[in-house]
Amino acid sequence: MQGQTRHLWRDVTLFDGLQQRPGPMAVVVAGERIESVVPMAELDRLDHAGVIEAGRGGVMTPGLVDCHTHLVFGGHRADEFEQRLEGVDYETIARNGGGILSTLRATREASEHDLFQAAAPRLQAMINDGVTTVEIKSGYGLNLADELKMLRVARRLGEDFPVRVVTTLLAAHAVPPEYADDSDAYIDLVCREILPAAAREGLADAVDVFCEHIAFSPAQCERVFAAARQHGLPIKAHVEQLSNLGGAALAARYGALSADHVEYLDEAGIAAMKQAGTVAVLLPGAFYTLRETQQPPVDALRRQGVPIAIATDANPGSSPLFQPTLMLNMACTLFRLTPQQALAGMTAHAARALGSNAYGRIADGARADLCWWDLQSPAELAYAVQPGRLRQRIFNGEVTHG
Repeated sequence: MQGQTRHLWRDVTLFDGLQQRPGPMAVVVAGERIESVVPMAELDRLDHAGVIEAGRGGVMTPGLVDCHTHLVFGGHRADEFEQRLEGVDYETIARNGGGILSTLRATREASEHDLFQAAAPRLQAMINDGVTTVEIKSGYGLNLADELKMLRVARRLGEDFPVRVVTTLLAAHAVPPEYADDSDAYIDLVCREILPAAAREGLADAVDVFCEHIAFSPAQCERVFAAARQHGLPIKAHVEQLSNLGGAALAARYGALSADHVEYLDEAGIAAMKQAGTVAVLLPGAFYTLRETQQPPVDALRRQGVPIAIATDANPGSSPLFQPTLMLNMACTLFRLTPQQALAGMTAHAARALGSNAYGRIADGARADLCWWDLQSPAELAYAVQPGRLRQRIFNGEVTHG
């Protein structure tokens, strides 16, 4: 640690990514890493030479991790929001050329500059709310050029903002209009051209699919999984959102990092996820916006010990919500998670859903991605929907907020 600047936060109430630590704690950061996490009673045994006191009191958590977003897109879908309020369901809108295909048209027409400028304020809002790591999917281009365009914009966001961006290729998101009568031919394009190009150019950290009767069959998704494996990319999956096609069990057989949505997940899917170590990612924003009634099987996931992550699903149609702490509240009110379970779902478990244990925790040697909040207890983050509670946001050891 010699030569590195050392900072100390003392007397903090600490949520370490999985649980609240008892009593007041002290956290020492040296450079980009957490050097020490100790009870205040043991602080005197640490070397204080040259340490800079950065804060006292309040609540400290890991930086928030949003493990499922669609932040890069063109246009908006406020008209569909109105249609749903007039009684038109999500599936009907999609089949009439709306939904994902509406955003596809706007995204294809937009330049990389346009997409970056549109995504930047969405990302900044998340940063202001405590996010230090965010996953960004493609999936609104649905051809080689525009899928890669989206991924390049996502990479640039991670270069230009103080946030870690993890990219996911979601070319198997919907059937584009030019392949409306031959979805298998489109899957051929994904497997033989789009996915290999994204891997070759280093633009994708993972590969995702939408396994649903309005998107792709399990057999088609399995072809994408096999292609991802061939190129050394981990997989994720949108599964069991509108029906149960067995997508979660299929994804688990391929060692999926996560199975997302999972409202219609059954016991067989849960058992497969448990065996594979696949994280269940709940998306309360989409559940809320679409006014769904089918609850994800939270109790069964708990019984089987499947890690539960929480994410915004930030997107232009089914979850136009860009405030991660709001998801903590929704996870508790809609899905009956406890505040600590929800917070673990947006820190340690969300990092696991992205295939990492290097962040999302407060522990000796972990990456110094931290949030220091003007709160008395971690539960307040989920209890109240209230901007402005973030005192400091620390990313890679540097204070970037407050």
